Amino acid sequence: MLITQLKTIDEIRTLAGSKTVIISCEGCKEVHFPECEATELYKELSDNGTALKVIRTEYICSPENLDVATRKHIDKINAADTVLVFACGVGVQSASAQFASKPVLAACDTIPLPGYQGVTPLEVDCDQCGECYLNGTGGICPIASCSKSLVNGQCGGCKDGKCEVDKDMECAWERIYKRLEKLELLENMKYPAKLRNFAPEA
Repeated sequence: MLITQLKTIDEIRTLAGSKTVIISCEGCKEVHFPECEATELYKELSDNGTALKVIRTEYICSPENLDVATRKHIDKINAADTVLVFACGVGVQSASAQFASKPVLAACDTIPLPGYQGVTPLEVDCDQCGECYLNGTGGICPIASCSKSLVNGQCGGCKDGKCEVDKDMECAWERIYKRLEKLELLENMKYPAKLRNFAPEA
């Protein structure tokens, strides 16, 4: 179980930029999701011309489901500057892998609740650590994708793009660097360290 919590409205407006496609995942009904607040925001961004399309679908953690839901809207996605995802961290990473040529940004933070965790078919995970790093790391989670959960860049053990802990595993920070380089967003790697909030809002 987990809580999917909206980032601040001002932050979401900034993330959306001038032209965005919104993907809203509504699959996991056991996940706490602020649907009313999100719907009001979708309407605002659509009315002011920022949101080119709002795609409401289910289980975007499944690449097949995501592909089916977005295929008919690919012209809108191609025309957008960003893809803004309202989902848990796994859904954001799934969308990031699907739309590798676009900045894919998380509009939510993911916070754990006790109980059974759903099973995702992806080889990615979300550690549900609160304020999400994905917007600064090209949609690749440094905590869940790095064996050491490093948040300050590549360690000294990487050789030929592989992790020293698991020789078959690609170095998460090398993947992050290459993705940001492709998106011409390497300046994102200069984000300052900050105190993070690991708890849901009261």
